[in-house]
Amino acid sequence: MSGYKVLLLGGTGLIGSEVLKSLPFFKEIGKVFVWARVENPNNSDSPIEIQTVTWESFSAGQVQIPKDIDAVICCLGTTIGKAGSQEKFKEVDYEYPLLAAKKAKEAGVPAFLIVTAMGANSGSFVFYNRVKGDIENALIGLKFDYLGIFRPSLLVGDRKEVRIGEKISEAIATIIPFSLVGMRKYKPIHAQFVAFSLLKSLVANLPEAKKSKTPKLEIIESDRMLDLGKGL
Repeated sequence: MSGYKVLLLGGTGLIGSEVLKSLPFFKEIGKVFVWARVENPNNSDSPIEIQTVTWESFSAGQVQIPKDIDAVICCLGTTIGKAGSQEKFKEVDYEYPLLAAKKAKEAGVPAFLIVTAMGANSGSFVFYNRVKGDIENALIGLKFDYLGIFRPSLLVGDRKEVRIGEKISEAIATIIPFSLVGMRKYKPIHAQFVAFSLLKSLVANLPEAKKSKTPKLEIIESDRMLDLGKGL
């Protein structure tokens, strides 16, 4: 099977699942490896291969980045409420992505793409935003040939769990005039647009990343994701 090989982290989450649904639009991608904790049957004719991997086994060196990977797409993310503590939240949103990025860099993977959040800032007083900013800075320091950082605003889509805070925010968002100048980047965005933007940016930048050794950083905010997803 020809085409780019991609490792997808967080493939069972809201954005990750949309990435998998969007693959038919991108014939340039030939294979996607998805790491999951649960076993899934694989169809040998499918471009998607589910691999049973735990972060404990990966951090212990028992699992390696798949051979000849062209890019890693990281859609890992949780909430402090779901994680149970700030420490556990940081583990998922900072330590896991950074570990994967370091291992990918060691393996010679040219491109790394990650979903953080609008407001990501290592100097923020808000813990959530600070952790998101910290992981961005750590990844920038690794100097990938292509690093794509995607900062969506409020995410909407079909989640497996109900998040009351987001439901309230969605309701409030219906009365805000996002058409005003400067407001569009704050408009809630469907996970499908984020996923499409990830893949579209990947196939646009990989050719150059694979032959150039000059690091390229691209930070994509929510309003640009809306533009990249036009035509869906």
